[in-house]
Amino acid sequence: MGKKDKDQEVEEPQIEATETETVEEETLTVEEQLQEDLAKEKDKFMRLFAEFENYKKRTTKERIELFKTASQDVMLSVLPVLDDFERALMHIEEDKEAEELRKGVLLIYNKLITTLEQKGLSKIEVNQGDVFNADDHEAVTQIPAPNDDLKGKIIDVVERGYKLGDKVIRFPKVVIGQ
Repeated sequence: MGKKDKDQEVEEPQIEATETETVEEETLTVEEQLQEDLAKEKDKFMRLFAEFENYKKRTTKERIELFKTASQDVMLSVLPVLDDFERALMHIEEDKEAEELRKGVLLIYNKLITTLEQKGLSKIEVNQGDVFNADDHEAVTQIPAPNDDLKGKIIDVVERGYKLGDKVIRFPKVVIGQ
């Protein structure tokens, strides 16, 4: 072995060390790449999970709202019957012969009102002399106010208003003074 062989022997371990370092760098790079991929997948999973949770909350809220107002169409179709009962009760005379009729009609009316209230229907209370608010009342007509105190206020309630839960299904129809 000559001088040349000794130089080659010395150089070879350096080459091997460089190759080993390169392999270690590649291994670290692969590990780092895998860690990055894992972090990305975790992020995607967390976002998807949060989106799904929001979806569940939204659909649950919509379902509850639907159940609350599912009977709205039925309630709207029953409201004219309530109006007819109220008109009938006002027009049944207060004599001995009509007293029994009035009691019977009143009994049926109260039973119907109680049943509808159990289902979430409630009257909107409006009285003569209340201040007119276009957001809460529907003005049917305006008439000259009998006195200055009733200007811009409700003079008469033509038709009652009703709410189903928190939602107004029919605004009260009123006559206002001008």
